[in-house]
Amino acid sequence: MAAVLLLGGVAGGCALEPTPLTQKDTEARIQEDLDSIFREQEPVDGPVTLHEAMARAVMYNLDHRLTVMEEALKQRQLDLSRYDLLPRVMTEAGYRSRSNFNASSSQDVFTGQETLTPSTSEERDILSADLNVAWNVLDFGVSYFTARQQADRALIAYEQRRRVVHGIIQDVRSAYWRAVAAQRLAKQVGPLLERVEKARKDSARIQELRLESPIKALTYRRTLLNAKRKLQDLRRDLSLAKIELATLMNLPPDQDFEVAMPGGASLEVPELPLEPQVMEDLALAYRPELRREQYQARVSADETRKALVRLLPGLEFHTGYHLNSNDFLVNNDWADYGVRVSWNLLNLLSAPARIEHAESQEKVAISRRQALSMAVLSQVYVSYRNYQQAVDIFRTNAEVADVETRIVGHLRKESQARSSGELAVIQGELNALIAKLRRDLAFARARNALGRVYVTVGADPLPDRVEAASVAAVSQAIRTTLDGWRNGELHMRSVKLDIGGEQGEPEAGATSELF
Repeated sequence: MAAVLLLGGVAGGCALEPTPLTQKDTEARIQEDLDSIFREQEPVDGPVTLHEAMARAVMYNLDHRLTVMEEALKQRQLDLSRYDLLPRVMTEAGYRSRSNFNASSSQDVFTGQETLTPSTSEERDILSADLNVAWNVLDFGVSYFTARQQADRALIAYEQRRRVVHGIIQDVRSAYWRAVAAQRLAKQVGPLLERVEKARKDSARIQELRLESPIKALTYRRTLLNAKRKLQDLRRDLSLAKIELATLMNLPPDQDFEVAMPGGASLEVPELPLEPQVMEDLALAYRPELRREQYQARVSADETRKALVRLLPGLEFHTGYHLNSNDFLVNNDWADYGVRVSWNLLNLLSAPARIEHAESQEKVAISRRQALSMAVLSQVYVSYRNYQQAVDIFRTNAEVADVETRIVGHLRKESQARSSGELAVIQGELNALIAKLRRDLAFARARNALGRVYVTVGADPLPDRVEAASVAAVSQAIRTTLDGWRNGELHMRSVKLDIGGEQGEPEAGATSELF
């Protein structure tokens, strides 16, 4: 029977053929992915504010979901690694039967004569059970350092999630303000372009009737076309902003939604309450990339310690309890215990290479962290200078937009007084619209530059705990956090820092309860 089963298994294995995906499999996978991507999300029921967009991105963005799952996986691996520190406990039970007795006789080694008649000390049917406990000191040492490494890897996963959140928040901020500019442009550019086209035709008609000199008419047409071209270029650059924002919030790219339009008072760039030296200290202490490399250095150091531990002899303590149904035994149950020492002497030959490799990994991790520290310092000062320049550019563009708006007002008055000059009014309105659009884009760049400063210092936009995992609650938490940044209150890895005061140490392994 066993031979038949073996032959059947071999034949079945040889008959296996690769099975390509069918069209039905592909359609089922597509439908499953689309259903799961947008499942269990709160619908958009009004204009999306900046803080709501950030909340939706943090809650629903697929990249962030992936990092959350990876962090959870590392935590599960840490939980599993703790079990490796425990002794090995093995149980075994079995039944054995023979077709005849396990009998034997003895022979005199000198004469070759049989000294005993065939006999047995074992029944044909035997039930047995064993419980063994073993603890190897060498394995415990290696498992201890492995568990420490896994704990650091879990913390590395947490820092990676912080880094992803910072990037998502920054991307949302950039896409949101560009979407605001695009939405404002869309409401004004259509009617104005119609007037431009009408003015262009009127200027062509004037040229044909020779009511003005050809050079003057052509020059004005060129001015109109150049303004129209600039407007079209700006609209093209902003046309994808809403799609990018929808993707970050994990909405269908073709979903129609509005972004909340800030008023004139909202077009103000908050002051930065941080000095460069303070920013430098914060960045070196709390940037997730640096903290990740610091944990990685600890992992490499523990790898060196594991290499040293493996050189030691293995000392194993073992004990067990056994049961056997064999009636020929005097004692059918018994316990045993002992100590065993083992040492693989060949490990001594590879020990220098192992230790040197582990130490090299440790040195590489330290060098990588130092190089990254220098890059972080550079990013701090670059982001600070970019913020200052972006604010200056925004203020200049805001002043230009204000001047252009006033010019349009005067042109309209003059046009009404003379009952003419429509072309000049259109040109002025085009210039004003382009100036406002450039002001909005400069404002977006200034806000992005400010947000980049906080990213470079490692400030967390989310507190450690949120009252409820809803868009409204997360949005309010982000709003409170960002408002606190204006006063110099930064959430840095579970520690609320008051700039200029004492800085507390972060809680090891602290994580947000929201996700």
